[in-house]
Formats: sequence, structure tokens, C-alpha cells
Amino acid sequence: MVTMREVALRAGVSKATVSRVLAGHSYVSKPVRDKVLQAIAALGYRPNLVARNLATQRSHSIGLMAPNTLYHGPFFSELLYQAAILTEQSGSQLMLADGKHSAEQEREAIQFLADMRCDAMILYPRYLDVAQIDALIPQLNQPLVVLNRQLVQHPELAVCIDHQADAHAAVSALIARGHKSIAFIRGMSHSPTGDSRWQGYLSALQAQGLTLNAQLVAEGDWTPASGQRAASEILARKVVFTALVASNDDMAMGAAQALRSAGKQIPEDVSLMGFDDIPLAQWFHPPLSTVQVPMAAMVEQAITQLRSMLAGEKPEPRPLLRSQWVERDSVRALR
Repeated sequence: MVTMREVALRAGVSKATVSRVLAGHSYVSKPVRDKVLQAIAALGYRPNLVARNLATQRSHSIGLMAPNTLYHGPFFSELLYQAAILTEQSGSQLMLADGKHSAEQEREAIQFLADMRCDAMILYPRYLDVAQIDALIPQLNQPLVVLNRQLVQHPELAVCIDHQADAHAAVSALIARGHKSIAFIRGMSHSPTGDSRWQGYLSALQAQGLTLNAQLVAEGDWTPASGQRAASEILARKVVFTALVASNDDMAMGAAQALRSAGKQIPEDVSLMGFDDIPLAQWFHPPLSTVQVPMAAMVEQAITQLRSMLAGEKPEPRPLLRSQWVERDSVRALR
């Protein structure tokens, strides 16, 4: 294995000078820098990254923490893809830490990224609540941004989508198309995203003077199978509805199976709508109406904010991002 000392001898400089070149210090002259880089290339030297990180306090990496309960779905794929692309464009590596299945494991994953000296972190928590996140932030030295949570004590570090307003707008659009009896499949009750979309459904009904019918509501766990079970549960109650809204596209697609098994046609008998606009939504039969979540914009805003924080700028609170309703063939207006 080639050492830094061998690089220094070949370039005719000190080990300290080689270290400065590797650290990117600007006060090394160009001729000296060129000699060192030529020696590195000729010898095939690879610096010890851990030692370099300790010396420079920079790792040129951005950490992403997310629980593995997100991994199975296309929503996480889009999150990871956007984070990887934008991190690469910023000249950094993306480091993923698994938050697993609990608040404590999410906390451990965040500490792992801190111990690995990531320059900055993007956190996508599911189990840590807002109070726990707010309490954790002062303990960390790295700049960070929290996705999909509205923080109370550190609002400037949150990049979030206004799920409640988006759900309100989408359900209101169904009501405007003549639907007065709208079934709803909630996400898991401890999910802030699920709770926000549920509140948007309630506020849309209230705004139009419609009364909530609890018989039209069931809960899923974001999976297609749970959407099928929830829709079957609602159908078994023998209550009439002309539209069904599921809190994500996966559950909407599962619900479609239950509707068809019950002899219901989409959208002739029941209009169907989901959230997230996953890639399969437009190829579903019929193409699924959904709320297109601005995942790329959310991650881009997070990376932009981290860059400014790494440059020494003070972050400022940002407005909530808004989604867009995409109307496709699974929804029809009533005459």
C-alpha cells in the first residue's frame, strides 16, 4: 500500500504539504499542487478517508436517514433517486442510514451519520415525533434538514409539504364534480402525513356543509393489501358512496381490487383517487387520479438549504410546498 510519505518523496515536498493538497487548502501554490497530484496519480495513492475526515472535519458526504418501512414503495425510490442525483451535483456522496422500526433506532441511525462525520444530514423520520426531533437537533453539530415534518422550535430546518391543504383541495374537487358521499381510507394513525390528509378530508366536507359518515372511513397501513381490506370493510357495511379517496396510491390500487370484486366499475360506479402519483398510477386501469407530491422540489429545497448552511448562511423558515391534483380516468363527474 502506497503511503503519504512515498508521495511526498516522489513529489519532493513534505508530508504536511501533501496533506494540505488533499485537504484542498488554497495556499499551496499551483506548481507544488501539480507535482503532488502527479505523484498521487503515478503511485496510485488512495488517502485514508477516515483520517482525512478527522483532519479536515469534512467528509464530502451528505447523510440521509429514513426508516426501512419506507423502502418497499415507489415513494422512497423517488426520494432516494432525487437525493442521490442532487447530492452528486453538489460534489458529495450520499450516505444512507437505516432508521429501522422505532424512534430509538431512528435516533441511533442519526447518531451513526454524525459519528461518520457527514457534512450535513437529511432526516426523513417516521417514528420520532416533532418534540423528540426538536430536542435532538441541539445535540448535533452538523447542519441538517428534516423532511415532511413541521417543527415547532426549529421551523427553519423543516422542508414540508402541506398535505392537509392538498387533501382539502382534492376532496373539494370531487365535491365540485357532484360527489357528496365520499369514502376515505386513512393512513396509519401515528403517521403525520396520514393524519394531515385525514384532516384535509374532514375540512373539505365541513367547508361544503357535508356531515362525516364514520361508516365510510377505514384505516390502512399504506400497502395495496391494506387498501383492499379497508375498501372491503367499507363495502361490507352496505353504505352507498360514489367516490373513494385513499391516502396513497398503493392503497387506492388495492381498493380498486375490492371494488371490482364487489362488481363495482371505476369510475362508472365509484370514482377513485389516491395520493403521491407513483409511476404506476398513469398506467393503472383506468389511469389513477391522484395528488402529485413534489418530491423532487422537496429534496432540491433541502439540498439547497444545506449548501447555504455549509457556506455559513443562517437558514430561514420556508413556506410549505404544495402538491398538484392530477385528474385521470378513474374520476368522473356526476350528472
